[in-house]
Amino acid sequence: MKTDVVLGLQWGDEGKGKIVDVLAERYPVVARFQGGPNAGHSLHFDGRSFVLRSIPSGIFRDDAVNIVGNGVVIDPITFRDECENIARTGVPVKDRILVAKKAHLILPTHRLLDAANEAAMGKGKIGSTLKGIGPTYTDKVSRNGLRVGDILAEDFRQRYEKLKTRHVKMLRQMEYACDPDAEEATFMEAVDYLRQFTLIDCEYYVNETLKTKPILAEGAQGSMLDIDYGSYPFVTSSSTACAGACIGLGISPSSIGHVYGIFKAYCTRVGSGPFPTELFDETGEKLRKIGNEFGAVTGRPRRTGWLDLVALRYAVMISGVTDLIMMKSDCLDTFETIRVCTSYMVDGKETAQVPFDTYARIEPVYTDFKGWNSDLTGCRSESELPEAFRNYISFMEEYLGVPIRIISLGPDREATIMR
Repeated sequence: MKTDVVLGLQWGDEGKGKIVDVLAERYPVVARFQGGPNAGHSLHFDGRSFVLRSIPSGIFRDDAVNIVGNGVVIDPITFRDECENIARTGVPVKDRILVAKKAHLILPTHRLLDAANEAAMGKGKIGSTLKGIGPTYTDKVSRNGLRVGDILAEDFRQRYEKLKTRHVKMLRQMEYACDPDAEEATFMEAVDYLRQFTLIDCEYYVNETLKTKPILAEGAQGSMLDIDYGSYPFVTSSSTACAGACIGLGISPSSIGHVYGIFKAYCTRVGSGPFPTELFDETGEKLRKIGNEFGAVTGRPRRTGWLDLVALRYAVMISGVTDLIMMKSDCLDTFETIRVCTSYMVDGKETAQVPFDTYARIEPVYTDFKGWNSDLTGCRSESELPEAFRNYISFMEEYLGVPIRIISLGPDREATIMR
């Protein structure tokens, strides 16, 4: 059996939660492999809405096992609150969620360090969600972190105090005013809650599972936020590309099957960083309102712009995407003209490659399409789609060299066309 991977191909917020929820009925196991509570995966069904931050999007499927992999960073407080919220709907979360022992813990002082670092950067700030993600991955790489498996140790409290003391020293050096003890009691209560879950050796569990069952691996954020291949330094702290699934779950590259790449019919971004097709006019505001482009976790207004096929083809290449999934096509229903960026002008030269220099002056070169001016939200089969929209799809498939297998035309499960 194989592990199929679902990735966001832009700057996050592509709609991964809905697609994983739709696909999950095909998979007995759904696994998150990187990121943390800075990711908000939104699900809408049966008249209800949920935002999942750390929990895999298969949690509402009765027969699905949901794994929080070792590449994820976990804030016990957020995890507990999220689980309790879902449990109130009748979902047996403790029966459906397995947590990797090698996943790293986000301490309250990690969040304080996140805020202190962002404040120190002033105008050059990254645009962090201030959830403590970066400092937690920093501790992981510097070999100072605490892992989920550590909460089972008799001396866990001493290990916690050692790391907290290190953080407090750093906060004092940065002259950041805060109370490092403010959330400690709540954190320890949440750790007690986390101990009630089944903690696993993820790499052994998933490889044993693959002998008889397929797995759906769920990525967080987007490919253009990848720590290595994104718009550095305006990136997240983990690998959001397909390769991250191998490291984040403990599987070999040969275990990867389909790679589902998700993108919006336009682009959005939260926080700082380059955005070649960003719109600052009425069109950008219209996209924001129609698409309800506000962060699922932060509530921040998202920056909006036309679809960037140069960046999208780059993301497809990096992860070896086999199947494309297009979201929010219906948000373009009322536009007379649809613009798509098909190349860049960089220093007076036209290119179809993403430049190394994050700060390069990029002028997008557009290809324009006639809008379809019809409501797509009621379409449930490909034959119902207007010709102008089908032409738009065909152009993208030819440019990207990958078929678009799924088209989403609304937030609900049912508003989905499988091609």
